[in-house]
Amino acid sequence: MTGCARTVVVQQPPGGQAIVRPIQAGNAPGTYTVVKGDTLYSIAFRNGTDFREVAQLNGVAPPYTIWPGQVLKLPGNGGPAPGHAPPVVVIAKAPPPAPPPPPAGAPAPVFQTVQTAPVTTPPPPGPPSAATTTTVVPVAGVSTPPPAAPVVAAAATPIVAAGGTRTAGGVKWRWPASGSVVGRFQASAAIPGVDIAGKEGDPVVAAADGVVVYSGNGLVGYGELIIIKHNDSFLSAYGHNRKRLVTEGQQVKAGQQIAEMGSSGSARDELQFQIRKDGSPVDPLDYLPSR
Repeated sequence: MTGCARTVVVQQPPGGQAIVRPIQAGNAPGTYTVVKGDTLYSIAFRNGTDFREVAQLNGVAPPYTIWPGQVLKLPGNGGPAPGHAPPVVVIAKAPPPAPPPPPAGAPAPVFQTVQTAPVTTPPPPGPPSAATTTTVVPVAGVSTPPPAAPVVAAAATPIVAAGGTRTAGGVKWRWPASGSVVGRFQASAAIPGVDIAGKEGDPVVAAADGVVVYSGNGLVGYGELIIIKHNDSFLSAYGHNRKRLVTEGQQVKAGQQIAEMGSSGSARDELQFQIRKDGSPVDPLDYLPSR
């Protein structure tokens, strides 16, 4: 979705989630014109890309200051994205021409068959037998190094900590609202996240420590929206609020109230919650603690 684009919002039956289909207007293909209220993070968020790619493509350095009227190029449009090498084209050589046939009356060539011994490949060494032992014989004047400690691979599963938190991706996550999940994650959805039920005015809290990088209502279909940056890889987003309680640049702690639940941009009172990793939406249930 683009901030200055016209947007068609198609509502499903009451209780369903709005589907947003943006229509480009006023922007050249592969570009976006900044409007008042935009941040580099919100532009990257609405275009489904990483804010670092947008910054690198446009030469915008931290703290990523942009201004209304500025035209930004978007990754994936009109050239390879930063950090990706162009494709390599390999041109195969033409096969050599066949030798001309021998002249008429010439003796037929004689081919000699050479017998070669079959080549045998020794089998790869198998694992040592369980009964095999290795004896170290000490040598006078030479110290024997201690045996190396076995290497144990780190667990790949997230850590579930006490107090309703879960550490995944280097971030300690907690639930942003107390209601039940009434809408599951679909990567192909126009608004890819989970919907958490509740009633108007219920507290919405930060899912992890971070800094607010967007607080506004400029993304059609999200209503009153807050985006929090947790580290260079992870953002979380909180939509459909009735009231926003934090401002851009504000540091927040996990569990701190940041908004009041509402129905802005939705047909019912709910929190639309997203987690994005390197600009791409991921299933929040893979990061939030089990209930």
